[in-house]
Amino acid sequence: MTNLFCGSTSRIVGFRFSLYPMSDQFVEVITSTLAKTDTTKVWMQTDDISTCIRGKMEHVFDVAKAVYLHAANTGKHVVLNGTFSIGCPGDSDGDTYMSEDDVRSNEEKVADIHIEAPTQFALYPMNEGDYMPIIADVVEIANEKGTLTGGIHYASRLDGDAHDVFATLEEVFRFTQEKVSHVTMTVNAAANSPSRKNR
Repeated sequence: MTNLFCGSTSRIVGFRFSLYPMSDQFVEVITSTLAKTDTTKVWMQTDDISTCIRGKMEHVFDVAKAVYLHAANTGKHVVLNGTFSIGCPGDSDGDTYMSEDDVRSNEEKVADIHIEAPTQFALYPMNEGDYMPIIADVVEIANEKGTLTGGIHYASRLDGDAHDVFATLEEVFRFTQEKVSHVTMTVNAAANSPSRKNR
């Protein structure tokens, strides 16, 4: 397998996401979620469309999981939709957060929140012509984690407790970035969907 690197040396991880509460209380759900989530170890910027967090991989995934769990714990039907990225050429803003320690700020706070997290994700190893073996390895990782429930058009499906699902997402993302320098991963995670009650 030949790796074609895209030129970035920064290993800062980014996650740009939007949170969609299916409720007329959406402002309260979003603001309370962000207030409960410790974001001190990531760079964060929010605009009228989305929020971007950036920093060390463990802290970005820690914050992403906490945002999902705090929003889902409201009992409202919510969707977290976003894109993880590492190795984007020229990605250096916020590198100061790369000196943070490895202690996850939100792990203890959300450890007792257990919610089913039906999730669709798609992984993109950039500038890699021979990407299918990587995708096959990623699918096997998810299968071994016990969260893979099938392939769908343009994505793979994960199901299970949110802690297990986010652990899977982090592991496959970490694995892939060790193979190629620039990786993106799209994630669409729902919670409390009324349609699941009718299945």
